[in-house]
Amino acid sequence: MSNVNNQLLRFTTAGSVDDGKSTLIGRLLYDSKSIFEDQLEAVEASSAKKGFDYVDLSLLTDGLKSEREQGITIDVAYRYFATPKRKFIIADTPGHIQYTRNMVTGASTANLALILIDARKGLVEQTHRHSFIASLLKIPHVIVCVNKMDLVNYAEDVYEKIVEDYKAFSSKLEISDIQFVPISALVGDNVVHRSENMEWYQGATLMHMLETAHIESDHNHIDSRFPVQYVVRPQSKEYHDFRGYAGRVAGGIFRPGEDVVVLPSGFTSKIKSISLGNEVLEEAFAPMSVTMTLEDEIDISRGDIIAKPNNHPHADQDIDMMLCWMNQRPIHLNTKLYVRHNTKEVRGVLKEIQYKLDISTLHRIENVEQLTMNEIARVKIRTAQPLAFDSYRRNRITGSVILIDEGTNETVAAGMIV
Repeated sequence: MSNVNNQLLRFTTAGSVDDGKSTLIGRLLYDSKSIFEDQLEAVEASSAKKGFDYVDLSLLTDGLKSEREQGITIDVAYRYFATPKRKFIIADTPGHIQYTRNMVTGASTANLALILIDARKGLVEQTHRHSFIASLLKIPHVIVCVNKMDLVNYAEDVYEKIVEDYKAFSSKLEISDIQFVPISALVGDNVVHRSENMEWYQGATLMHMLETAHIESDHNHIDSRFPVQYVVRPQSKEYHDFRGYAGRVAGGIFRPGEDVVVLPSGFTSKIKSISLGNEVLEEAFAPMSVTMTLEDEIDISRGDIIAKPNNHPHADQDIDMMLCWMNQRPIHLNTKLYVRHNTKEVRGVLKEIQYKLDISTLHRIENVEQLTMNEIARVKIRTAQPLAFDSYRRNRITGSVILIDEGTNETVAAGMIV
């Protein structure tokens, strides 16, 4: 068995109202046999009641519609399914401009983004917005699904034109791996099973792309980063002198005997041991959660980062970032906030708004005094103590922060360090 088996792939989908997203997710669940008989029977009964001559698979994912209609917004719906090759988590977000923050939330941990385009309409504003967010959040893989091919008579030239348009548009963005697939979610063409209606398309099905996307290298195994979550000090006679540091590896590979530096203090030591439960390990890498001990007794607390001396994060109090503002109340210059970076929380203040982005056109708007909900801007924040960080491009974990309101403790923004 190869190690691809049972890997977990997280992907995000967003799209406009009628481009068939719910039907596509329903089709993936249905054709990969990831739904239960009773769910299927309920959907068949409900489709028949509505007088449809087909099974409306969107009902599998739109069970929450009634709640949406009552004005209860479901932020991000996560769905889980598995095939013999992989496990999947889908973060399904609304695509409208007023849900930009939900898209950012759903995409923040994704390995891959599915971008749906209606073959009849081609690229629309939503396509640009969703692609921009995928690029902003450095999602490594994008699959562009040209849906509803059945409604354009499976015409190759329609598909080719959309592929060409999308390539021209995406060249302005930073997306490294883009694949295209012509599908009909309603009929099932090229979703899980190959289409007999598009002999001209020689590529893989959507499911094959999802199962084989190469995600091993999405983790940064070069820059070693270990944010400390918890200092383990057992209060027992047996382990009286034990002092371990528990956390999750955010990048690189750590091995016993290696030199390390602790940030922001700059103290150095060597790794004495690495363990996972009672098992002693020869190495640890992202995204493993382990406990590390060091040769020297140095003062380390939650929020510190253990790294390698010749390649460590940058420590600073002035942090430049792209920010997505998520709160109903606008933010103004000099607003004070808590900045949470990995396991560390410090006070900070919004020092500068360099520009905000019109995310439909990617134009920069300067001389901005405040940010309102769902706006994305380039800002500078100053923190009360130095943080040890990387650029988001280098490491999505050590390069991201969330901002928290001092008074209400709400999460009000997500930031990607530039």
